[in-house]
Amino acid sequence: MNILNNLLFQPTQAPKEKKQRRGIEIKSQREIEIMRQAAKIVATVLKEVSQMVEPGMTTADIDAHAEKRIREMGATPSFKGYSGFPASICSSINNEVVHGIPSPKKVIRAGDVLKVDTGAYYQGFHGDSCITIAVGEVKPEAAKLIQIAEESLYKGIEQVKAGNYLMDIAGAIQDCVEANGFSIVEEFTGHGVGRNLHEEPSVFNFRTREMPNVKLRAGMTLAIEPILNAGSKRTRILSDRWTAVTVDNSLSAQFEHTVLVTEDGYEILTDRSKV
Repeated sequence: MNILNNLLFQPTQAPKEKKQRRGIEIKSQREIEIMRQAAKIVATVLKEVSQMVEPGMTTADIDAHAEKRIREMGATPSFKGYSGFPASICSSINNEVVHGIPSPKKVIRAGDVLKVDTGAYYQGFHGDSCITIAVGEVKPEAAKLIQIAEESLYKGIEQVKAGNYLMDIAGAIQDCVEANGFSIVEEFTGHGVGRNLHEEPSVFNFRTREMPNVKLRAGMTLAIEPILNAGSKRTRILSDRWTAVTVDNSLSAQFEHTVLVTEDGYEILTDRSKV
């Protein structure tokens, strides 16, 4: 998501796109403090969503709550209007991998695996995070998939500190996922986040030589987001041009945090346990 030229905007619009600066931005202390606030808004919304979801609700119900709360806390939904996306959250159920569009026709049912991804734009900076929710009692395979998706995220985050490399994050995630028999979606990766919703660098979840193995520096802010499938890693895009689904109809799970790189480690800016 690109930033507003100023804070004057229509209430249903995402921040207008602005030419992105080249390279990776190192945030100042002032900018980090603003990002803490943006991330806190996101964490608050996702915590509320995790507590309110129940069978019979629609994904449009969740979207309406998320937008209302983001605006009440003085921010703008990062996703709404971004490249034409029509909602404030991405809501992806079961075999839907990412970018599911909320709808009053999409009813949440017991046993569903529900991914909710959202972002908030606050005073010129974005926060971004995703959770996967087990709706009611889910099958053992689904419960394990959700558990390992979250565990792999934290294994990757544990590698974050100045002087380490993106490949350290990617390798830790990949090892955790594959040791538990799941596959990593490669079409979608994490990213830098700050003035823009998507910034450099790409934060991949698997070992590769096709993307730069960037050295981490204090002040970098990264959206780390492993996406796991129970079956094939391959995906396809539906006719709505947004929703990605698994090619074999297998379940998918995702977790994401906005993370600050520090000299001796990391700070999880979207930590839901702190709101």
